[in-house]
Amino acid sequence: MPVEGQDGVLFPATFAAGDGFPGGYNIDPPTGLPNVCLIDSVGSQANRIEPLFMREQYRILVPQVIIKAGEHEVNILEAGHRAGDALLRCSMLQEELQEAFHAELKGNCEPLAKIAPTSLVFGVWDSRDTQSKRPRLVTSTIFAFNVRKLTRGAVYVPPLDYSALDVFSEEDKAKAEGDKKSPLAKRGFVHNPASGAHGGVIADGDIRRDATLGLAALRHLHAGKDAKKTLALRRYILGLSLVAFTAKNENYLRQGCTLVLDPNRPREFVEVYPDGRRQPCDILHGAALEFATEAAKAFGVGQSRTVPFEKERAKRDVKADDAAKGTPRRGGKKGEASTDKTEGN
Repeated sequence: MPVEGQDGVLFPATFAAGDGFPGGYNIDPPTGLPNVCLIDSVGSQANRIEPLFMREQYRILVPQVIIKAGEHEVNILEAGHRAGDALLRCSMLQEELQEAFHAELKGNCEPLAKIAPTSLVFGVWDSRDTQSKRPRLVTSTIFAFNVRKLTRGAVYVPPLDYSALDVFSEEDKAKAEGDKKSPLAKRGFVHNPASGAHGGVIADGDIRRDATLGLAALRHLHAGKDAKKTLALRRYILGLSLVAFTAKNENYLRQGCTLVLDPNRPREFVEVYPDGRRQPCDILHGAALEFATEAAKAFGVGQSRTVPFEKERAKRDVKADDAAKGTPRRGGKKGEASTDKTEGN
């Protein structure tokens, strides 16, 4: 529930307009009840959880691969598209990752796990190159049910009357007030009202975080035909998944959306079997971390390293994309751009 209480206002994620969607909050159906409102998407949740492995007690579990561009450093754990991110293609890791993705396509995920193991936990799609795609093992989303959409208004009042100081004329002032596109309004020289803006929602139903660790998907990971290496790989990725799955989740999502547990609605943590049976699960975070640590030692964590961002690679990548326009891509017609559905942002 919102930190303000059951009837508190919370601010869902907003999305850009497109494909018939007008933009704003994602509420289905857009009018009437009952409805479902997306508070935090599966991609956004993954990107909140993944940096956990940068923390001191977890960093030994995965290689710390950092791309350095001038004074700026970005850990691969912060890259929205993980091993498929443009940032990595624009470094000396490009060829190594390309080989790892090609190996994945042939049924060997071990090379990818040595470079970017969380790409096997949270999913990855090398949509700009090999088209290698791995599903998420850990998924998490937050929804609110039966929401009432609110609006809000505000007005900016300048501290001085700049027209009285002959910065501009009274006529210019009159034209600019209320015109958000006016340079005077944009620069904060005149009154600038804002009405009907997104004001959050009130959820009359539950606000629920649903998280799943898909063991069925885990069984699709292989290290070629080597049964021993495959077992070590699966245990390693399972350990990372359990750590991510049982870690304390972030309750601050954005301004106006801090969520806390509702003491009157206890959480459910269960094992779900193919026949539909549901049994209580009691795996604690400490036990998950202990298992993950042993599994990481047995698998052999990949090399941590810092590599430079290479501007020339980036330029070539952009040129290659321009050259590819008008060339048929898998699943698309000539001239269509592929869409990355890894949801990195």
